Amino acid sequence: MNKKALPILCCLFFTLHTMAQQPFDTSSAISNLISQMTLQEKVNMIHASSSFTSGAVPRLGIPEFTSSDGPHGVRPEHGRGWDLTNNTADSGTYLPTGVCLAATWNPQLGVEYGKVLGSEAKYRHKNVILGPGINIIRTPLNGRNFEYQSEDPFLVSKMAVGYIKGVQSQGVSACVKHFAANNQEINRHTINVLMSERALREIYLPGFKAAVQEAGVNTIMASYNKFRGEWASQNNYLLNQVLKKEWNFKGVVISDWDAVTSTSEALWNGLDIEMGTDLHMLPNPDYSKFYLGDTVISLVKSGKIPEYLINDKVRRILYVMFKTNMINGTTDKGEYNTKEHQLTALKVAEEGIVLLKNQHNILPLNAKKIKSIAVIGLNANRKQSMGGGSSQVRAFYEITPLEGLQSIAGNKVKINYAQGYEIKRNAIANQSLIEEAVKAAKNSDVAIIVGGWTHGYDYNNWKDNAYDAEDVDKPNMDMPFGQNELIKAVVKANPKTIVVLMGGGPIDMTQWIDETASVIQNWYAGMEGGTALAKIIFGEVNPSGKLPMSFPKKLEDNPSYVLGEYPGDGNNVHYYDDIYVGYRYYDTYKVEPQFAFGHGLSYSNFEYSNLQLSSEGNNAKATFTIKNTSKIAGAEIAELYIHQEKSLLPRPLKELKGFEKVNLQPGEQKTISIPLNQNSFQYFNDVKNEWEMEPGVFDILIGSSSRDIKLNGKIKM
Repeated sequence: MNKKALPILCCLFFTLHTMAQQPFDTSSAISNLISQMTLQEKVNMIHASSSFTSGAVPRLGIPEFTSSDGPHGVRPEHGRGWDLTNNTADSGTYLPTGVCLAATWNPQLGVEYGKVLGSEAKYRHKNVILGPGINIIRTPLNGRNFEYQSEDPFLVSKMAVGYIKGVQSQGVSACVKHFAANNQEINRHTINVLMSERALREIYLPGFKAAVQEAGVNTIMASYNKFRGEWASQNNYLLNQVLKKEWNFKGVVISDWDAVTSTSEALWNGLDIEMGTDLHMLPNPDYSKFYLGDTVISLVKSGKIPEYLINDKVRRILYVMFKTNMINGTTDKGEYNTKEHQLTALKVAEEGIVLLKNQHNILPLNAKKIKSIAVIGLNANRKQSMGGGSSQVRAFYEITPLEGLQSIAGNKVKINYAQGYEIKRNAIANQSLIEEAVKAAKNSDVAIIVGGWTHGYDYNNWKDNAYDAEDVDKPNMDMPFGQNELIKAVVKANPKTIVVLMGGGPIDMTQWIDETASVIQNWYAGMEGGTALAKIIFGEVNPSGKLPMSFPKKLEDNPSYVLGEYPGDGNNVHYYDDIYVGYRYYDTYKVEPQFAFGHGLSYSNFEYSNLQLSSEGNNAKATFTIKNTSKIAGAEIAELYIHQEKSLLPRPLKELKGFEKVNLQPGEQKTISIPLNQNSFQYFNDVKNEWEMEPGVFDILIGSSSRDIKLNGKIKM
């Protein structure tokens, strides 16, 4: 070796070794890329280049930003060869919908759920999953409640953080949506939401804040609606002041599809990428004509818009691209529709399905003693994955309730299926179908009715029969398709009737609930939903799901009607219900729900005891014991609520501030500790416009639902 070259090689080795030990300077790399880009190339990156991509800069190695619309399953690419009728192996894992995930009250399961989505997105070369949807469930009629998670901001925050961390652990960006106050689908393109700052801060923003500050979410989708007079996709207060300045969000704000209405407002007020389908320009769409397209170039060149605004948006996009190894990075290829992914779908369904009523312990059924079962209802034999509008998923397979029951029951149990009703908008009870169902029920040991809501089926006409879907709200809470008459007739024919309800939320049960022995809330439970339901019915799985929302007895009991305003006048909707959403209203105003927030039965019995409270500074801890006093293993979700006895501003009777899911063997007991920090005791003082930690005495309430408090104590903070 040349001796003169030795020092150079040593120096080079030292430099490379030092570089390997130091973090990659992403900021400098981003600045370098931006400095090499033309204005045209920058603008191409801030608007759509196809239905689900924004523009690339190939010469600099910057790829398209590609997204997938399914928050509970990765969809085939929309707009480039997506054939809904093509039942090919690219069909993926259809996970239970968001509300079913929330009903598990299991954030770690949310992580596993997100990992499935992230892995499958990566396999299909998607960079962004357009989920989770976390808008607060304010009204039971909202068509997208099935995608969302809860009426409670604390539960939403915990479940959303798990989902996001799971997705992003796979090198794929989550996109939390819809920011903000998109709590109804009716008039979503025109409605102006008006609410107090306190309601915004205490109810409608915490989930998004947790997504940013706890989960580090990479992207956020702005909603269609106006908020306080400005469109959410170009809302200075929401996007610039709160999200980017106050919360220090460093990622990308994406518009909902075709939600932008102004170039200058979108540029100045915080939007980073304008997305849309440009359907009005088919079959040859010109995406350069979007609001953030060629017009931006003209405005910058004329000096009306500074180029640094465009640079900031590009910088944010590149930040996310580097963070997820889209540029100069290597990742594994991901996996698609694996057995492990299917098992995650099954586990979420098993933990998310809620046993609402179980009079005389009719459940679980004993397959050794039951000789015949009448399975009644069109939803029992109907697949749900392709419903819901933009969240539809083409599932590799889907086990219906009928298939699940047939599989678990085996050949020794005769199953008599009857359709019971037909899905048709404004349909009245079909007497011939009811008579067929009654006959099946009379000739069976047990009857299981599978009904409730529906997503809609035909993609081209999905609104016609859709009750849980994008862009539609339910007209009321009444059971459609003549199901009330069906249930009453079947219950009369066979008192051992179990009602299973599909759907994204409550339905009016007042006509038959008192006479019905057992009720199960099945949600839309994914590709293994039928298996999970059957395993619960036959006792192979002990139910542990709990309601993430209150079920009112009737629509008129809901606070958005009693106190608030829904759906508004088409132009404005006032949230006069303020902070009294869901159980905060029912408990404070002493209105009895049909089933309370947090309610869910088990085949086990649990005993709570030995509550001990301690505090230090602004932190506290509640410690207590839960014992399984039954002969079957089960899981209980302990819920912690607080109530401030005296406060300057009124507060709800109770607010969820902690929970823990615990698995217990027969006779086993465990000590549970739930920490409380300063945030647990604060409320937003909109007179001072700040969070307030007001000293005083707080009641600490531990229970199995908001209406079933087992332990209580007091603590002074």
